[in-house]
Amino acid sequence: MAYTRPLDAVEVRILGALMEKERTTPDLYPLTVSALLQACNQKTSRDPVTDYSETDVVTALDRLRADALVFRVHSSRSERYEHCLDRRWHLDTGGAAAVVAMLLLRGAQTVAELRARTARLHPFATAGEVEAALARLADGPDALTRELPRQPGQRETRWIHLAGTEEVQRNQLAGVHAQPPHFAPESQPDSRTAATAVVASERPALEERLARLETAVAELSAAMTELRTRLGE
Repeated sequence: MAYTRPLDAVEVRILGALMEKERTTPDLYPLTVSALLQACNQKTSRDPVTDYSETDVVTALDRLRADALVFRVHSSRSERYEHCLDRRWHLDTGGAAAVVAMLLLRGAQTVAELRARTARLHPFATAGEVEAALARLADGPDALTRELPRQPGQRETRWIHLAGTEEVQRNQLAGVHAQPPHFAPESQPDSRTAATAVVASERPALEERLARLETAVAELSAAMTELRTRLGE
């Protein structure tokens, strides 16, 4: 892609987290460094799960600011950060931004996975709408996404983002090859099938609630740290 230089794994995670939190926790956005660190390392909706340090995040933020991909916003209490990818990457719709955010956060995914996982960010009515958004993002010399060939034993193709360095791209491809082959499940009793469907349908809402709680805790921790600093002065 030609919009920016290839981004490393920390930068990719930061941008994905900022895009996600902008839509799922708008009352807490822009994010403090503490909240952003929590968002990058949260245990849900991330692949891989990471353990970045505050230094990792701050150093990457400096690089992203130099490239005008992230802005620092001064508030009454602390410095906060917001992305400007809608403009820099020409993400003209909420659907396009949601798809890019989820690819940055979780790597290679099928259309069905993207539709389910972006529900918190943008409600796609059909899988066809997701496919259309991906196709637009994959078009032209500045493509942001690419469809991978279907792997043996896999029922659907997967899509990846093109924002990362060669190492980031290799990791995305490694995740695709590591996916187990798809086999049709054995028949199950109706009650068990229904229970499984209920759990699956509730998962996005539960993940959103957990993500909001994790961000709120990070914000509270940052506020307490700032208060202790002021009291010590």
